[in-house]
Amino acid sequence: MTGGIIVSLLDELRQAIIDGDEDIVAELSQKAVDEDLDLVDTVQSGLVKGIEVVGTAWKEGEMFLPDVMMSAEAMKVGLAILEPEIAKKGMSEGESKGKIVLGTVEGDIHDIGKNITGAMFTAAGYKVIDLGTDIKAEGFVAKAQEVGADIIGASALLTTTMIKQKELIEYLKEKNLRDSYKVLVGGGPTSQVWADEIGADGWAETADDAVELANKILAK
Repeated sequence: MTGGIIVSLLDELRQAIIDGDEDIVAELSQKAVDEDLDLVDTVQSGLVKGIEVVGTAWKEGEMFLPDVMMSAEAMKVGLAILEPEIAKKGMSEGESKGKIVLGTVEGDIHDIGKNITGAMFTAAGYKVIDLGTDIKAEGFVAKAQEVGADIIGASALLTTTMIKQKELIEYLKEKNLRDSYKVLVGGGPTSQVWADEIGADGWAETADDAVELANKILAK
């Protein structure tokens, strides 16, 4: 495909996310796979850029929650098509950089940021085990033990569920497993100050930051 056509596809994909059109997102995502486009760029410049526009519009009162949810569902459709293909290519190029167990903490069902972060980790060459949402501390730890994870990533999008990130770290300490895993936290109300307070190994504001942080932590 020529550069102009690729840009057009990404623009159309971004707009389809904004419109919450699952059918168009599925069609364009599959086309990106069939045409052997750069699928990491397809996620970043298509899906993620689209959801960023939606997020900004929602914060500014220009979009309502049902519209945001439609866009989020459309993004999930795109990721479901693109992520496995990205993972395949990553595996064919060598072993994964590490294993990360990812989830949204107990009591919290928000997953847009988590899904984007998972996609970026996959694109960066990590093996991602996505537990989904509303995950208890013991759920994170049991899966991390099962798969031999290097990192546990815990997302919280509500101020009322942030405490569950702290409880995860306390649970690891109780089980004498704190030194077995690096724990990264993120989500809207979280911060580096919060991460320091609860004893997390790191905090990231964006998906790209999370990948860069993981790279640094595992390189040590």
